[in-house]
Amino acid sequence: MSRHEPLFDNARDVADLFRLGRDVEAAVAMIELFDPVQGLVDGAPSSAQQDWAALLGLMLKCQEAQDWLGLADYLEYELVDWLQVAFAD
Repeated sequence: MSRHEPLFDNARDVADLFRLGRDVEAAVAMIELFDPVQGLVDGAPSSAQQDWAALLGLMLKCQEAQDWLGLADYLEYELVDWLQVAFAD
């Protein structure tokens, strides 16, 4: 089991909240999810920091457009995949 597995589970849980239409609760949980991710990114190589910035921009664009399903997909698939590659144990 990866030491980052709790982050993956949390990202999936937040995605589920968005899919269920609980966008206010999900938005708060997403902020809580992003804190430890940002902590990982702060000490990462610049390529990982750039990837995070791009992914974060896409997710925030979905949030601004209230595209909850798109945001859920980014959280559940793109974010989790990126974390697994960028911070493989």
